[in-house]
Amino acid sequence: MRIFLRVVLLIATFIFVYSLIWNIIAAFKTNTEIMESPWSIPEVLNFSNFTRAFVESSMGEFILNSFFVTGLSMCLLLLLVVPTSYALSRFDFKGRKLLHNIYMGGLFIQPVYIMIPLFLMMNNFHMLDNRFWLSLVYAAGALPFSIYLLTGFMRSIPREYEESSYIDGSSYFRTLISIILPLARPGILTVIIFNFFTFWNEYALALVLISSDEKKTIPVGLANLMEVQKFATDWAALFAGLVLVLLPTITLYALTQKKLTEGLSMGGLKG
Repeated sequence: MRIFLRVVLLIATFIFVYSLIWNIIAAFKTNTEIMESPWSIPEVLNFSNFTRAFVESSMGEFILNSFFVTGLSMCLLLLLVVPTSYALSRFDFKGRKLLHNIYMGGLFIQPVYIMIPLFLMMNNFHMLDNRFWLSLVYAAGALPFSIYLLTGFMRSIPREYEESSYIDGSSYFRTLISIILPLARPGILTVIIFNFFTFWNEYALALVLISSDEKKTIPVGLANLMEVQKFATDWAALFAGLVLVLLPTITLYALTQKKLTEGLSMGGLKG
């Protein structure tokens, strides 16, 4: 059984890596080379493909929008999830278990499942086509899993640190800032990394809640680019745009893979 699983994983890895490498190679080809010999190496590296994708196809604007929405979503999420996880994991108060169960129930409700009533509600309150409200929806949708992960991590922190801080006269807020946050840094980093990938690649809500071209995020912009390039036959610019989209996520994962694995093993998966 173990050999079978390894073979399946090797096949899946080969398919993924092959597709990624092929896409990168195609991004440096001319349209003629792509059509005549899709699997060949380009004779000359055509960096102009990236220029056309970034400038002429507005990929640069879409990327900036994605960074803005992702960054704002992350800030809103951390403002909500850190104090909530601290209260649920370190204090025993009336209704704590019920509140915790409500958040855990939210794990099974993704915003995309309630997209139609969400759209109608935001339309009634004139909240559509606004990057701030889109970011808030992203943050709210990521709350349940982030709380699950971070509460499990914070429970593993020894209470002696807090008790020493209380003896020194620290308030709950100061204890959170000076004691809990530094000790919970791996868990917080895991929440940031995990949700960065989610926010960056989210398509459905961004498509429905944002209508202006100048506010669209990269997944929506890339889908529009794919439709345009079908008729413009500029496949090289399309593949270059795909590489531009992949670069931030691949770079972040490569730099933080070890921290992500450690945070998951120390946090919610144990809690």
